[in-house]
Amino acid sequence: MPKRDRFKLLKTGLRKGDEIVKFSTKGRYALRMLLDLAEHRDSGFVALKEIASRQDISKQYLEQIVSLLAGTDFLRSNRGKHGGYMLAKEPSQYSVGDILRAADGSLAPIACIEKNAASCQRASHCKTLYMWQGLEKVVADYLDSITLQNILDNANKGGEADYVI
Repeated sequence: MPKRDRFKLLKTGLRKGDEIVKFSTKGRYALRMLLDLAEHRDSGFVALKEIASRQDISKQYLEQIVSLLAGTDFLRSNRGKHGGYMLAKEPSQYSVGDILRAADGSLAPIACIEKNAASCQRASHCKTLYMWQGLEKVVADYLDSITLQNILDNANKGGEADYVI
């Protein structure tokens, strides 16, 4: 299948009922939190309370997300009166794929192709394995090609999003 058609397939949706390939709430909220920090990077450290208010996400849920991202190089933190969080790098250095992997662990559409999953007993004779691996590659390639800066640039120019997170 040509690359253009694969992206079109993702855009129009691989549907099961009304649902397209789904990502967890933690992944989507981690992306929103990091986008908020990218938008307010000139403000220095930003309190979770401020992000929670702007993004309509509970502060407690954001604390869980921060703990998921703590082992990464995504955030810098500061305690005290002017404490909070800020991006550790420029927004152009954060891919959406990396953010979702940090929050969700994998972009694999099925468990048997996750990198840390035990080998599937059917893998040697599974007729659909190539298809699932192809879907994972298309999703990963697409999400790895978009950075926080791309999203900010698109929003600032009034661009309409083809995909909703």
